[in-house]
Parts: sequence; structure tokens; C-alpha cells
Amino acid sequence: MVTIATTDRVDRDGLLEFVRPRHQMTLMTTRRDGRPQMSPVTGGVDADGRIVISTYPQRAKAANLRRDARATVLVHSDEWNGAYVQVDGTAEVLDMPSQEAEDALVEYFRCISGEHPDWDDYRQAMRRQGKSLIRITPESWGPIATGGFPPDRAPA
Repeated sequence: MVTIATTDRVDRDGLLEFVRPRHQMTLMTTRRDGRPQMSPVTGGVDADGRIVISTYPQRAKAANLRRDARATVLVHSDEWNGAYVQVDGTAEVLDMPSQEAEDALVEYFRCISGEHPDWDDYRQAMRRQGKSLIRITPESWGPIATGGFPPDRAPA
């Protein structure tokens, strides 16, 4: 079977509709020397349409984003050959202990996994682990794309 590549340009609502059910992502930040640093991450979309990713404050991605807030996220489908989209935006890093970070980590969990059986226990775990949350505001994005042959080059 021949697969034809596709590209579908979408508005912000279409982008968020595509990203919400997809949680496998690659986050790209910029190292101090200007080279890219990439991390496979689990992410979601918060109520304000930001891509959210949980991490720890000492991780390279968090340190890089504190220095240079530019971020790129490649959102993958569950299937390797499924649709994907690249999103570019500006990031902020929220650290525990702060009420804002704690509440944002609750929302992060909800947008990926739904309701937690014990929110007090979850909040306590986030405080104990000293978690951080990265929030990326999408500013531009490519088309939602799939791989395959360009339509004019597909074998007959």
C-alpha cells in the first residue's frame, strides 16, 4: 500500500483539538552554547491552551528555558507513522513550593489522566518531590502532517 504524505493547516482551535489527546512529545530547548537539547516528554494542554510538561527544577530543559524561554514541541501520535505537528512558543517554568505550581501540576495530571483518586496525596507527593511545571504558550505551528510519498512522486 502506498502512503501519500499530507499537510493540513489549522487554526489555533484546530491545533489544540489535535494536541489534546496526544501526550507523547519531544521538547526542544536551547543549550547555553546555542545547540539544541531535546527531551522525550509526556505533555498535555491546559485550560488556557498551553502545552504543559512536568519536570524537575534541575533538569536541563528547565534550566535552558529559564535562560531562554523559546521552546519547540513535536507532538507525536501514538502510532509511529501517525500524524504529528511542530509547535513553537514561549515557555515559563513554575517551581514548587508555590500554590501556582501546585495547582498547575493538578491541572497537568487532569489533562493527561483525568481525576486522581486522592488529590491531597498527589499534592503532597508533588511538594515532596519538588516538581516543576513547564507551560508553553503556542505562538506558531506547522501543518498537521503525515509522512509518505509526495503526491506527485507516489509509485503507481
